[in-house]
Amino acid sequence: MSDQYDVIVLGSGPGGYVAAIRAAQLGLKTAIVERELLGGICLNWGCIPTKALLRSAEVFHQMKHAKDYGLAAENISADLEAIVKRSRGVAAQLNKGVTGLMKKNKIDVHMGTGKITGAGKLAVEADGKTTELSAKHIIVATGARARELPKKTGKADGKRIWTYRHAMTPPEKPTKLLVVGSGAIGIEFASFYNDIGVDVTVIEMMDRVVPVEDADVSAFLDKALKKQGIKILTSAKLEDIQPGADSVAVKIKDKDGKVTDETFSHVIAAIGIVPNIENIGLEDVGVEPDERFNVKVDPYGRTNVKGIWAIGDVTAGPWLAHKASHEGVTAAEAIAQELGNKDVHPHALDRRNIPGCTYCHPQIASVGLTEVKAKEAGYELKVGTFPFIGNGKAIALGEQEGFVKTVFDAKTGELLGAHMIGHEVTELIQGYVVGKTLETTEAELIQTVFPHPTLSEMMHESVLAAYGRVIHM
Repeated sequence: MSDQYDVIVLGSGPGGYVAAIRAAQLGLKTAIVERELLGGICLNWGCIPTKALLRSAEVFHQMKHAKDYGLAAENISADLEAIVKRSRGVAAQLNKGVTGLMKKNKIDVHMGTGKITGAGKLAVEADGKTTELSAKHIIVATGARARELPKKTGKADGKRIWTYRHAMTPPEKPTKLLVVGSGAIGIEFASFYNDIGVDVTVIEMMDRVVPVEDADVSAFLDKALKKQGIKILTSAKLEDIQPGADSVAVKIKDKDGKVTDETFSHVIAAIGIVPNIENIGLEDVGVEPDERFNVKVDPYGRTNVKGIWAIGDVTAGPWLAHKASHEGVTAAEAIAQELGNKDVHPHALDRRNIPGCTYCHPQIASVGLTEVKAKEAGYELKVGTFPFIGNGKAIALGEQEGFVKTVFDAKTGELLGAHMIGHEVTELIQGYVVGKTLETTEAELIQTVFPHPTLSEMMHESVLAAYGRVIHM
Protein backbone atom coordinates (compact mmCIF):
# COMPACT_ATOMS: atom_id res chain seq x y z
CA MET A 1 0.00 0.00 0.00
CA SER A 2 1.35 3.46 -0.95
CA ASP A 3 2.05 6.25 1.53
CA GLN A 4 -0.88 8.70 1.56
CA TYR A 5 -0.39 12.49 1.81
CA ASP A 6 -2.41 15.64 1.44
CA VAL A 7 0.36 17.21 -0.65
CA ILE A 8 3.42 15.87 -2.43
CA VAL A 9 5.88 18.41 -3.82
CA LEU A 10 8.05 17.19 -6.71
CA GLY A 11 11.26 19.21 -6.50
CA SER A 12 12.87 20.97 -3.54
CA GLY A 13 14.12 24.25 -4.99
CA PRO A 14 13.04 27.65 -3.65
CA GLY A 15 9.54 27.03 -4.97
CA GLY A 16 9.20 23.43 -3.85
CA TYR A 17 10.59 23.53 -0.34
CA VAL A 18 8.74 26.76 0.46
CA ALA A 19 5.48 25.24 -0.83
CA ALA A 20 6.08 22.19 1.36
CA ILE A 21 6.75 24.29 4.46
CA ARG A 22 3.65 26.42 3.93
CA ALA A 23 1.52 23.33 3.37
CA ALA A 24 2.86 21.80 6.58
CA GLN A 25 2.21 25.03 8.49
CA LEU A 26 -1.41 24.77 7.38
CA GLY A 27 -1.72 21.32 8.90
CA LEU A 28 -1.43 19.28 5.71
CA LYS A 29 0.44 15.99 5.67
CA THR A 30 3.25 16.80 3.28
CA ALA A 31 6.06 15.05 1.47
CA ILE A 32 8.78 16.34 -0.82
CA VAL A 33 10.59 14.39 -3.54
CA GLU A 34 14.09 15.41 -4.66
CA ARG A 35 16.43 13.60 -7.04
CA GLU A 36 19.64 15.46 -6.19
CA LEU A 37 20.06 17.99 -3.36
CA LEU A 38 17.55 19.68 -1.08
CA GLY A 39 17.36 23.35 -1.99
CA GLY A 40 17.49 22.68 -5.71
CA ILE A 41 19.53 24.65 -8.20
CA CYS A 42 19.17 28.01 -6.44
CA LEU A 43 20.74 27.05 -3.14
CA ASN A 44 23.23 24.53 -4.49
CA TRP A 45 24.20 25.72 -7.97
CA GLY A 46 22.57 29.08 -8.60
CA CYS A 47 21.49 32.15 -6.67
CA ILE A 48 23.40 31.70 -3.43
CA PRO A 49 26.77 30.15 -4.37
CA THR A 50 27.11 32.56 -7.31
CA LYS A 51 26.69 35.45 -4.88
CA ALA A 52 29.46 33.95 -2.78
CA LEU A 53 31.70 33.98 -5.86
CA LEU A 54 30.73 37.54 -6.67
CA ARG A 55 31.37 38.65 -3.09
CA SER A 56 34.93 37.34 -3.34
CA ALA A 57 35.35 39.19 -6.62
CA GLU A 58 33.94 42.37 -5.05
CA VAL A 59 36.38 42.21 -2.12
CA PHE A 60 39.26 41.59 -4.52
CA HIS A 61 38.13 44.55 -6.62
CA GLN A 62 38.10 46.79 -3.55
CA MET A 63 41.55 45.55 -2.51
CA LYS A 64 42.92 46.55 -5.91
CA HIS A 65 41.53 50.04 -5.29
CA ALA A 66 42.67 50.29 -1.65
CA LYS A 67 44.75 53.36 -2.46
CA ASP A 68 41.54 55.26 -3.26
CA TYR A 69 40.56 54.84 0.41
CA GLY A 70 43.90 55.81 1.90
CA LEU A 71 44.89 52.18 2.39
CA ALA A 72 47.68 49.95 1.14
CA ALA A 73 47.24 46.41 -0.17
CA GLU A 74 50.28 44.96 -1.90
CA ASN A 75 50.97 41.72 -3.75
CA ILE A 76 47.32 40.70 -3.70
CA SER A 77 46.06 37.80 -5.80
CA ALA A 78 42.90 35.81 -6.42
CA ASP A 79 43.01 32.12 -5.54
CA LEU A 80 40.24 30.64 -7.70
CA GLU A 81 40.37 27.26 -5.97
CA ALA A 82 39.90 28.89 -2.55
CA ILE A 83 37.13 31.14 -3.88
CA VAL A 84 35.24 28.15 -5.26
CA LYS A 85 35.78 26.20 -2.03
CA ARG A 86 34.19 29.03 -0.03
CA SER A 87 31.26 29.15 -2.44
CA ARG A 88 30.66 25.41 -2.16
CA GLY A 89 30.83 25.71 1.62
CA VAL A 90 28.09 28.34 1.55
CA ALA A 91 25.95 26.03 -0.60
CA ALA A 92 26.53 23.09 1.74
CA GLN A 93 25.54 25.18 4.76
CA LEU A 94 22.25 26.17 3.14
CA ASN A 95 21.55 22.61 2.02
CA LYS A 96 21.82 21.55 5.66
CA GLY A 97 19.53 24.42 6.58
CA VAL A 98 16.79 23.19 4.24
CA THR A 99 17.23 19.66 5.62
CA GLY A 100 16.66 21.08 9.09
CA LEU A 101 13.56 22.96 7.95
CA MET A 102 12.08 19.74 6.58
CA LYS A 103 12.58 18.03 9.94
CA LYS A 104 11.25 21.00 11.89
CA ASN A 105 8.06 21.07 9.86
CA LYS A 106 7.66 17.25 9.89
CA ILE A 107 7.84 16.99 6.11
CA ASP A 108 8.71 13.54 4.78
CA VAL A 109 11.65 13.65 2.35
CA HIS A 110 11.90 11.02 -0.38
CA MET A 111 15.20 11.16 -2.24
CA GLY A 112 14.98 9.81 -5.76
CA THR A 113 13.52 10.47 -9.20
CA GLY A 114 9.81 11.13 -9.08
CA LYS A 115 7.21 10.51 -11.77
CA ILE A 116 3.45 11.08 -11.76
CA THR A 117 1.84 7.77 -12.65
CA GLY A 118 -1.84 8.65 -12.41
CA ALA A 119 -4.39 10.74 -10.56
CA GLY A 120 -2.85 11.43 -7.16
CA LYS A 121 -0.11 8.85 -7.75
CA LEU A 122 3.63 9.40 -7.78
CA ALA A 123 6.44 6.83 -8.01
CA VAL A 124 9.91 7.51 -6.60
CA GLU A 125 12.83 5.51 -7.96
CA ALA A 126 16.09 5.35 -6.02
CA ASP A 127 18.86 2.75 -6.01
CA GLY A 128 16.87 0.44 -8.24
CA LYS A 129 13.86 0.44 -5.92
CA THR A 130 10.50 2.09 -6.51
CA THR A 131 8.33 3.58 -3.78
CA GLU A 132 4.68 4.34 -4.53
CA LEU A 133 3.23 7.50 -3.00
CA SER A 134 -0.23 9.00 -3.25
CA ALA A 135 -1.67 12.40 -2.43
CA LYS A 136 -4.78 14.47 -2.82
CA HIS A 137 -2.64 17.13 -4.51
CA ILE A 138 0.73 17.12 -6.29
CA ILE A 139 2.79 20.27 -6.85
CA VAL A 140 5.30 20.10 -9.72
CA ALA A 141 8.34 22.25 -8.88
CA THR A 142 11.05 20.58 -10.96
CA GLY A 143 12.73 23.80 -12.08
CA ALA A 144 14.83 24.24 -15.20
CA ARG A 145 18.25 23.57 -16.68
CA ALA A 146 20.64 25.57 -18.84
CA ARG A 147 19.77 25.82 -22.53
CA GLU A 148 22.43 24.31 -24.77
CA LEU A 149 24.05 26.19 -27.62
CA PRO A 150 22.25 25.43 -30.91
CA LYS A 151 25.23 23.65 -32.46
CA LYS A 152 25.96 19.94 -32.14
CA THR A 153 29.65 20.72 -31.82
CA GLY A 154 28.89 23.24 -29.09
CA LYS A 155 27.53 20.89 -26.44
CA ALA A 156 28.69 21.88 -22.97
CA ASP A 157 30.99 19.20 -21.59
CA GLY A 158 32.61 21.02 -18.68
CA LYS A 159 36.00 21.08 -20.39
CA ARG A 160 36.07 23.92 -22.89
CA ILE A 161 32.37 24.75 -23.10
CA TRP A 162 30.60 25.44 -19.82
CA THR A 163 27.13 25.99 -18.46
CA TYR A 164 26.68 27.97 -15.23
CA ARG A 165 27.31 24.79 -13.22
CA HIS A 166 30.70 24.26 -14.82
CA ALA A 167 31.53 27.95 -14.43
CA MET A 168 30.91 27.71 -10.68
CA THR A 169 33.35 24.84 -10.18
CA PRO A 170 35.86 25.42 -12.98
CA PRO A 171 38.56 22.80 -13.52
CA GLU A 172 40.95 25.65 -14.29
CA LYS A 173 41.04 29.42 -14.53
CA PRO A 174 40.26 30.66 -18.04
CA THR A 175 42.75 32.90 -19.77
CA LYS A 176 40.41 34.22 -22.47
CA LEU A 177 36.70 33.70 -21.85
CA LEU A 178 33.71 34.08 -24.16
CA VAL A 179 30.29 34.53 -22.52
CA VAL A 180 27.38 33.86 -24.89
CA GLY A 181 24.36 35.83 -23.67
CA SER A 182 24.11 39.01 -21.60
CA GLY A 183 21.18 38.20 -19.35
CA ALA A 184 21.65 38.06 -15.59
CA ILE A 185 23.57 34.76 -15.57
CA GLY A 186 25.92 35.73 -18.39
CA ILE A 187 26.67 39.20 -17.07
CA GLU A 188 27.26 37.97 -13.52
CA PHE A 189 29.84 35.41 -14.68
CA ALA A 190 31.43 37.95 -17.02
CA SER A 191 31.75 40.36 -14.10
CA PHE A 192 33.14 37.69 -11.76
CA TYR A 193 35.81 36.37 -14.11
CA ASN A 194 36.82 39.85 -15.25
CA ASP A 195 37.29 40.95 -11.63
CA ILE A 196 39.68 38.05 -10.95
CA GLY A 197 41.80 38.90 -13.96
CA VAL A 198 40.37 36.97 -16.91
CA ASP A 199 40.16 38.48 -20.42
CA VAL A 200 36.37 38.45 -21.03
CA THR A 201 34.24 38.96 -24.14
CA VAL A 202 30.42 39.00 -24.09
CA ILE A 203 28.29 38.53 -27.20
CA GLU A 204 24.56 39.29 -27.28
CA MET A 205 22.09 38.71 -30.13
CA MET A 206 19.97 41.71 -29.13
CA ASP A 207 21.08 45.28 -29.75
CA ARG A 208 22.00 45.92 -26.11
CA VAL A 209 23.21 44.10 -23.00
CA VAL A 210 20.70 43.04 -20.32
CA PRO A 211 17.94 43.60 -22.91
CA VAL A 212 15.04 43.09 -20.48
CA GLU A 213 16.16 46.12 -18.47
CA ASP A 214 15.43 49.78 -19.11
CA ALA A 215 17.40 51.12 -22.09
CA ASP A 216 19.17 53.71 -19.92
CA VAL A 217 20.37 50.96 -17.57
CA SER A 218 21.63 48.88 -20.50
CA ALA A 219 23.56 51.84 -21.91
CA PHE A 220 25.12 52.66 -18.54
CA LEU A 221 26.14 49.03 -17.93
CA ASP A 222 27.64 48.74 -21.41
CA LYS A 223 29.92 51.70 -20.70
CA ALA A 224 30.78 50.48 -17.20
CA LEU A 225 31.74 46.97 -18.35
CA LYS A 226 33.83 48.30 -21.22
CA LYS A 227 35.59 50.64 -18.80
CA GLN A 228 36.41 47.58 -16.67
CA GLY A 229 37.99 45.92 -19.70
CA ILE A 230 35.20 43.60 -20.83
CA LYS A 231 34.68 43.45 -24.61
CA ILE A 232 30.99 43.77 -25.50
CA LEU A 233 29.58 42.67 -28.87
CA THR A 234 25.86 43.38 -29.33
CA SER A 235 23.71 42.45 -32.33
CA ALA A 236 26.19 39.59 -32.68
CA LYS A 237 25.60 35.92 -33.34
CA LEU A 238 27.65 32.83 -32.65
CA GLU A 239 27.91 31.19 -36.07
CA ASP A 240 30.08 28.20 -35.20
CA ILE A 241 31.98 26.76 -32.28
CA GLN A 242 34.68 24.09 -32.42
CA PRO A 243 36.22 22.97 -29.13
CA GLY A 244 39.77 21.67 -29.23
CA ALA A 245 42.12 20.14 -26.71
CA ASP A 246 43.24 23.43 -25.20
CA SER A 247 41.07 26.11 -26.85
CA VAL A 248 37.77 26.85 -28.56
CA ALA A 249 37.57 28.23 -32.10
CA VAL A 250 34.45 30.31 -32.80
CA LYS A 251 32.96 32.28 -35.67
CA ILE A 252 31.10 35.44 -34.69
CA LYS A 253 28.84 37.36 -37.07
CA ASP A 254 28.48 41.06 -36.27
CA LYS A 255 25.52 43.35 -36.96
CA ASP A 256 26.84 44.13 -40.45
CA GLY A 257 27.06 40.45 -41.39
CA LYS A 258 30.83 40.25 -41.14
CA VAL A 259 32.12 36.96 -39.74
CA THR A 260 35.32 36.93 -37.72
CA ASP A 261 37.30 33.99 -36.36
CA GLU A 262 38.26 34.11 -32.69
CA THR A 263 39.93 31.71 -30.28
CA PHE A 264 39.11 31.45 -26.57
CA SER A 265 40.31 29.23 -23.77
CA HIS A 266 36.72 28.63 -22.59
CA VAL A 267 33.12 29.48 -23.48
CA ILE A 268 30.17 29.93 -21.10
CA ALA A 269 26.72 29.33 -22.60
CA ALA A 270 24.22 31.65 -20.90
CA ILE A 271 21.38 31.73 -23.41
CA GLY A 272 18.47 30.91 -21.15
CA ILE A 273 16.86 27.90 -19.52
CA VAL A 274 14.68 24.92 -20.44
CA PRO A 275 11.95 23.71 -18.04
CA ASN A 276 12.41 20.23 -16.57
CA ILE A 277 9.06 18.80 -17.69
CA GLU A 278 10.21 15.65 -19.49
CA ASN A 279 9.86 12.16 -18.04
CA ILE A 280 7.85 13.18 -14.98
CA GLY A 281 4.51 11.90 -16.26
CA LEU A 282 2.84 15.17 -17.21
CA GLU A 283 1.93 14.04 -20.72
CA ASP A 284 0.58 10.74 -19.45
CA VAL A 285 -1.98 12.43 -17.21
CA GLY A 286 -2.90 15.12 -19.75
CA VAL A 287 -1.27 18.25 -18.30
CA GLU A 288 -1.27 20.94 -20.99
CA PRO A 289 1.67 23.19 -21.90
CA ASP A 290 1.33 26.86 -22.77
CA GLU A 291 2.41 28.41 -26.07
CA ARG A 292 6.05 28.47 -24.92
CA PHE A 293 5.97 24.85 -23.73
CA ASN A 294 5.93 25.70 -20.04
CA VAL A 295 3.29 24.08 -17.86
CA LYS A 296 0.06 26.05 -18.27
CA VAL A 297 -1.39 27.18 -14.93
CA ASP A 298 -3.99 29.55 -13.54
CA PRO A 299 -2.92 32.44 -11.23
CA TYR A 300 -2.88 30.04 -8.24
CA GLY A 301 -0.81 27.29 -9.86
CA ARG A 302 -3.58 24.91 -10.94
CA THR A 303 -2.99 22.97 -14.15
CA ASN A 304 -5.84 21.72 -16.33
CA VAL A 305 -5.74 18.39 -14.46
CA LYS A 306 -7.49 18.42 -11.08
CA GLY A 307 -5.09 17.84 -8.19
CA ILE A 308 -1.94 18.69 -10.15
CA TRP A 309 -0.29 22.08 -9.64
CA ALA A 310 2.88 23.68 -11.00
CA ILE A 311 5.11 26.51 -9.80
CA GLY A 312 8.45 28.13 -10.52
CA ASP A 313 10.60 27.66 -13.60
CA VAL A 314 8.34 25.04 -15.19
CA THR A 315 5.69 27.75 -15.58
CA ALA A 316 5.73 31.10 -17.39
CA GLY A 317 8.38 33.65 -16.42
CA PRO A 318 9.97 35.59 -15.04
CA TRP A 319 12.15 32.65 -14.01
CA LEU A 320 13.30 33.87 -10.63
CA ALA A 321 13.70 32.14 -7.28
CA HIS A 322 11.57 34.66 -5.37
CA LYS A 323 8.77 34.31 -7.91
CA ALA A 324 8.87 30.52 -7.41
CA SER A 325 8.74 30.88 -3.62
CA HIS A 326 5.76 33.20 -3.79
CA GLU A 327 3.98 30.83 -6.15
CA GLY A 328 4.72 27.98 -3.76
CA VAL A 329 3.01 29.78 -0.89
CA THR A 330 0.05 30.69 -3.10
CA ALA A 331 -0.41 27.11 -4.31
CA ALA A 332 -0.12 25.65 -0.81
CA GLU A 333 -2.74 28.07 0.51
CA ALA A 334 -5.07 27.40 -2.41
CA ILE A 335 -4.76 23.67 -1.77
CA ALA A 336 -5.50 24.14 1.94
CA GLN A 337 -8.56 26.18 1.00
CA GLU A 338 -9.76 23.40 -1.32
CA LEU A 339 -9.29 20.90 1.50
CA GLY A 340 -11.58 22.90 3.77
CA ASN A 341 -9.42 25.48 5.52
CA LYS A 342 -11.65 28.56 5.80
CA ASP A 343 -9.03 30.72 7.51
CA VAL A 344 -6.61 30.93 4.58
CA HIS A 345 -7.13 33.39 1.73
CA PRO A 346 -4.64 32.96 -1.12
CA HIS A 347 -3.88 35.89 -3.41
CA ALA A 348 -2.91 35.54 -7.05
CA LEU A 349 0.61 36.66 -7.92
CA ASP A 350 0.84 40.06 -9.62
CA ARG A 351 3.74 39.72 -12.05
CA ARG A 352 3.99 43.50 -12.38
CA ASN A 353 5.39 43.65 -8.85
CA ILE A 354 8.15 41.04 -9.19
CA PRO A 355 11.61 42.63 -8.84
CA GLY A 356 14.61 41.55 -10.85
CA CYS A 357 18.22 41.75 -9.65
CA THR A 358 21.56 41.26 -11.39
CA TYR A 359 24.64 41.07 -9.17
CA CYS A 360 27.32 42.27 -11.56
CA HIS A 361 29.54 45.26 -10.87
CA PRO A 362 27.70 47.66 -10.82
CA GLN A 363 24.53 45.93 -9.64
CA ILE A 364 21.18 46.24 -11.44
CA ALA A 365 17.70 46.13 -9.92
CA SER A 366 14.27 46.88 -11.33
CA VAL A 367 10.54 46.40 -10.93
CA GLY A 368 7.62 47.16 -13.20
CA LEU A 369 7.56 48.73 -16.64
CA THR A 370 10.54 50.25 -18.39
CA GLU A 371 10.07 53.72 -19.85
CA VAL A 372 9.69 52.28 -23.37
CA LYS A 373 7.20 49.61 -22.29
CA ALA A 374 5.16 52.18 -20.40
CA LYS A 375 4.97 54.38 -23.49
CA GLU A 376 4.01 51.40 -25.64
CA ALA A 377 1.22 50.66 -23.15
CA GLY A 378 -0.20 54.12 -23.84
CA TYR A 379 0.69 55.89 -20.61
CA GLU A 380 1.50 59.58 -20.43
CA LEU A 381 4.62 59.63 -18.28
CA LYS A 382 6.55 61.56 -15.71
CA VAL A 383 10.10 60.20 -15.42
CA GLY A 384 12.72 61.12 -12.87
CA THR A 385 16.41 60.18 -12.69
CA PHE A 386 18.93 60.86 -9.94
CA PRO A 387 22.65 60.00 -10.18
CA PHE A 388 24.82 58.41 -7.50
CA ILE A 389 27.24 61.33 -7.82
CA GLY A 390 24.60 63.55 -6.20
CA ASN A 391 24.33 61.39 -3.08
CA GLY A 392 26.56 62.05 -0.06
CA LYS A 393 26.65 58.43 1.13
CA ALA A 394 27.63 57.18 -2.33
CA ILE A 395 30.48 59.69 -2.48
CA ALA A 396 31.66 58.69 1.02
CA LEU A 397 31.61 55.02 -0.02
CA GLY A 398 33.59 55.75 -3.16
CA GLU A 399 30.70 54.34 -5.19
CA GLN A 400 29.71 57.25 -7.41
CA GLU A 401 28.69 55.36 -10.56
CA GLY A 402 25.02 54.73 -11.21
CA PHE A 403 21.55 56.21 -11.06
CA VAL A 404 17.99 55.64 -9.90
CA LYS A 405 15.12 56.10 -12.35
CA THR A 406 11.38 56.14 -11.63
CA VAL A 407 8.49 56.03 -14.09
CA PHE A 408 5.05 57.38 -13.15
CA ASP A 409 1.65 57.63 -14.78
CA ALA A 410 1.32 61.40 -15.27
CA LYS A 411 -2.47 61.28 -14.87
CA THR A 412 -2.78 59.24 -11.68
CA GLY A 413 0.66 59.37 -10.08
CA GLU A 414 0.87 55.55 -10.08
CA LEU A 415 4.41 54.21 -9.83
CA LEU A 416 4.73 52.17 -13.03
CA GLY A 417 8.36 51.16 -12.75
CA ALA A 418 11.70 51.74 -11.05
CA HIS A 419 15.15 51.02 -12.45
CA MET A 420 18.52 51.25 -10.72
CA ILE A 421 22.15 50.60 -11.46
CA GLY A 422 24.91 51.07 -8.91
CA HIS A 423 26.25 49.97 -5.53
CA GLU A 424 23.84 47.73 -3.53
CA VAL A 425 20.78 48.63 -5.59
CA THR A 426 19.61 45.04 -5.17
CA GLU A 427 18.98 45.93 -1.53
CA LEU A 428 17.28 49.24 -2.37
CA ILE A 429 14.73 47.99 -4.90
CA GLN A 430 12.45 46.45 -2.28
CA GLY A 431 11.36 49.92 -1.18
CA TYR A 432 9.81 50.49 -4.58
CA VAL A 433 8.39 46.94 -4.65
CA VAL A 434 6.54 47.60 -1.40
CA GLY A 435 5.35 50.91 -2.82
CA LYS A 436 3.99 49.28 -5.96
CA THR A 437 2.32 46.49 -4.00
CA LEU A 438 0.59 49.08 -1.81
CA GLU A 439 -0.40 51.03 -4.95
CA THR A 440 1.54 54.03 -3.74
CA THR A 441 1.53 57.23 -5.78
CA GLU A 442 4.14 59.96 -6.03
CA ALA A 443 2.34 61.88 -3.26
CA GLU A 444 3.10 59.27 -0.59
CA LEU A 445 6.66 58.77 -1.81
CA ILE A 446 7.35 62.51 -1.79
CA GLN A 447 6.01 62.80 1.78
CA THR A 448 8.04 59.82 3.02
CA VAL A 449 11.03 60.75 5.19
CA PHE A 450 14.20 58.97 4.03
CA PRO A 451 17.09 58.67 6.51
CA HIS A 452 20.32 60.59 5.97
CA PRO A 453 22.97 59.77 4.99
CA THR A 454 21.82 56.73 3.02
CA LEU A 455 21.78 55.53 -0.56
CA SER A 456 18.00 55.32 -0.23
CA GLU A 457 17.82 59.12 -0.43
CA MET A 458 18.40 58.72 -4.17
CA MET A 459 15.05 56.94 -4.39
CA HIS A 460 13.37 60.00 -2.92
CA GLU A 461 15.28 62.37 -5.17
CA SER A 462 14.34 60.35 -8.26
CA VAL A 463 10.66 60.72 -7.40
CA LEU A 464 11.15 64.44 -6.77
CA ALA A 465 12.94 64.74 -10.12
CA ALA A 466 9.96 63.23 -11.94
CA TYR A 467 7.84 66.09 -10.63
CA GLY A 468 10.32 68.93 -11.07
CA ARG A 469 11.21 69.11 -7.37
CA VAL A 470 14.68 67.53 -7.17
CA ILE A 471 16.78 69.06 -4.37
CA HIS A 472 20.39 67.96 -4.80
CA MET A 473 20.92 68.37 -8.53
